[in-house]
Amino acid sequence: MTDLVIIGGGPAGMSAATAAYECGIRDILILERDENLGGILQQCIHNGFGLHNFGEELTGPEYAWKYEQKVRELGIPFKLNTMVLDITEDKIITATNEEEGIFQIQAKAIVLAMGCRERAKGALNIAGTRPAGIYSAGTAQKYVNMKGYMPGKEVVILGSGDIGLIMARRMTLEGAKVKAVCELMPYSGGLARNIQQCLVDFDIPLLLSHTVVEVHGKERVTGVTIAKVDENRRPIEETKQYISCDTLLLSVGLIPENELSKRAGISLDHITNGAVVDQDRETEVEGIFACGNVLHVHDLVDFVSQEAAIAGKSAAAYIQGTCKKGAAITLKTDGKIRYTVPQKITANKDVNVYFRVADVFRDVRINVYKGEEIIFSKKKAKAAPGEMESIVLKKDLLEGAEELRFALED
Repeated sequence: MTDLVIIGGGPAGMSAATAAYECGIRDILILERDENLGGILQQCIHNGFGLHNFGEELTGPEYAWKYEQKVRELGIPFKLNTMVLDITEDKIITATNEEEGIFQIQAKAIVLAMGCRERAKGALNIAGTRPAGIYSAGTAQKYVNMKGYMPGKEVVILGSGDIGLIMARRMTLEGAKVKAVCELMPYSGGLARNIQQCLVDFDIPLLLSHTVVEVHGKERVTGVTIAKVDENRRPIEETKQYISCDTLLLSVGLIPENELSKRAGISLDHITNGAVVDQDRETEVEGIFACGNVLHVHDLVDFVSQEAAIAGKSAAAYIQGTCKKGAAITLKTDGKIRYTVPQKITANKDVNVYFRVADVFRDVRINVYKGEEIIFSKKKAKAAPGEMESIVLKKDLLEGAEELRFALED
């Protein structure tokens, strides 16, 4: 029996572990499938991390090392090269590694911190051949930053998520020519600072409402055909144009790694593809918590760490029997706001609610309704899908509520 098992040794897992330790839990185990702690941050060698949490600009490995140092100083045990195969509702974890083979752990509480994976080419239904030279942006990032391999010299990037934007800059700095970044939507999916620093500063064209409709080449990519899309996101035939290239990078979305969550019978949100949680990041299976990108995709790792600390503290309170909850208040959205995290509130305390909008909106108000009464209102000059928003709901606003509705209004 282990008090707390954390699945994933990235920034979320390490932050949850240290937070639980600081709350008095000593019997903690981190399970990580990679050969090192740090998760995806190991390959994110660019700066921009840590401004919120540490007040300084760090690279990804530097940010991860700060948490790894803390884990090591506190003596929190971890198993590397360990793949978790299964979780049950009874919190029995089945895992495997080279030293121990297949083994099981009974936990009092579990924190899910498995991160997310990239959506691959097979999900896009792009016409054409299947030549070499097509990579997800994250795979290309690992090749360049960790392996020292250059995926190609003439590049087209499909999708303007943050990894795609960062790789446009990275490939340019390594001597490649990035001919275009194509984005299906009429707005970019990345942070405004990344658009400026990675595309504008390097004169890389961003083609909004464009997509790749065909890949050319037999053994290796020789080019792609792109086209403008209409309001229904269908390619407009007469706008097709051919771009010669030897590499196509895909930055077309991230999917939370929730196969284990499904095995444990955890309910998932159809918008976030992560677990349905309350303000403590507890899932609908008692004693199992979720945080970080396995819960919903974050913009900044600082927010991942903050959310993971909530999960770690909450798991500690659950183990210690000090966690008190009441009737659930359901959080609803109006469509312009795509989702909220948490999806429900079960405790009478101040709650920080994260959410994303469905389109680019200017000069709008974020209103929260309790019945017909507006209990919270905040004016925003601009809200965009690429940047997560958050508001704090004070506990006195929650009294007597059964449902809260989040709306974006002029």
